[in-house]
Amino acid sequence: MLAYVARRLLLILPTLFGIMVINFIIVQAAPGGPVELMIARIKGTAVDPTSRLGSGGSETVAAPAQVGSQAGGETSKYRGARGLDPEFIRQLEKLYGFDKPAHERFFQMIRRYVVFDFGQSFFRDRPVIKLIMDRLPVSISLGLWTTLLVYLVSIPLGIAKAVRDGSQFDVWTSSTIIVGYAVPGFLFAILLIVLLAGGSFVQWFPLRGLVSPNWEQLSWPARIGDYFWHITLPIVSLLVGGFAGLTMLTKNSFLEEINKQYVTTARAKGLTRQRVLYGHVFRNAMLLVIAGFPAAFIGILFTGALLVEVIFSLDGLGLLGFEAAINRDYPIMFGTLYIYTLLGLLLGLISDLTYVMVDPRIDFSSRKV
Repeated sequence: MLAYVARRLLLILPTLFGIMVINFIIVQAAPGGPVELMIARIKGTAVDPTSRLGSGGSETVAAPAQVGSQAGGETSKYRGARGLDPEFIRQLEKLYGFDKPAHERFFQMIRRYVVFDFGQSFFRDRPVIKLIMDRLPVSISLGLWTTLLVYLVSIPLGIAKAVRDGSQFDVWTSSTIIVGYAVPGFLFAILLIVLLAGGSFVQWFPLRGLVSPNWEQLSWPARIGDYFWHITLPIVSLLVGGFAGLTMLTKNSFLEEINKQYVTTARAKGLTRQRVLYGHVFRNAMLLVIAGFPAAFIGILFTGALLVEVIFSLDGLGLLGFEAAINRDYPIMFGTLYIYTLLGLLLGLISDLTYVMVDPRIDFSSRKV
C-alpha cells in the first residue's frame, strides 16, 4: 500500500503539469486579455460587472498610472489601442509580463507555483495567496458542511429506500427528492431570504457575511453559535438539490447487492437482517458511493456555490474565480486552478484509501498506477 501511495503522489506532478499546460494554452488563445482590458478602462469603454456582485466586487481595482503621450499612430496588436502612445503600451505589456514569450512566462509561473508563490493580482494590487486565503474559509465552510450533511442524510435514506423498495415510503421520498432536485439552489436561497432573513416575514437569520462584525470580541461558544447562525441559510440552499443523485445511487447500489447470491446464502445460514445488511452488503454497496465523494466535495467547494455566494454576500473562491475570469486576472485564475487541481488529485488518492477502509479485501499494492 505504501508503494502505491508513493506512485500516486509521484503521478500527481506530471498530471498537474499537464493540466496547467492545457489551460495556459487555452487562455492564451482566448480573445482579450489584461492589456486589452486596461486599455478599455483607460478609454472608459470597459464595463465592470463585478461591481454589482455583492461584496465581492467592492475591492479596489488598481490601474497603472498612464504615462506618455496618447498621440501615437503606430499600429498596435491590441484592440482599442489606437491613439495611445506605443511606449505606454509597452509599459503595460511589461507590467503584466507580456513582454516575454508565452513559453518563458509559463515556466516562470510553474517555478513560482512549486513553492506556492502565485504572484500579485493584476487588478487588486494584493498577493494572490492572500486573496485565496481570505476567501478559503467561506468555500471550505460551504463545501465541507454541505458535503457532510448530504452524505449523512443520503446514505441512510438510500439504504431505507432500498430495504423498502416499492413501498409507500419509497414512492413518497422519491417524489420529494425529485421536487427538491428540480428547484435551483439560488432560487431556494431567495425564498429563504424572503421568509427568514427579513425579506417579507421574519428576520431570524442574517443576510450577509460568514460571521458578525464583532465576532472577534465574542467568547468562543458565542463565536461558534454566530458562525452556524450565519452559515445556516447558505448551507440549506445548497442542500436542496444535493440529495437526489447520492440517495438514488445508494439505493441502487444496495438493491444490486441485496439481490446477489451471497446475501441469500448468508440469510440461509441464519444471519440476522441487520448483520447481512451492514456486515456484508454495506461494504460492497458503499464503494460506488465513496468513489463520488472527491468530485462532490470539489464541485460544491469551487463551483456549485457561486450564485449562493453572491446572494448571501459571501466572499468565497467561486466568486473570486468568476471575478478573475471577467477581469482577465491571470495570476488569480491560474493560482486558483493550481490549488483546485492539487486538492482534487489529493482527494482522489484519499478516496482510494477510503476504499480500503470500507473493504479491506481491496488491495492496491498490485496496481502499477
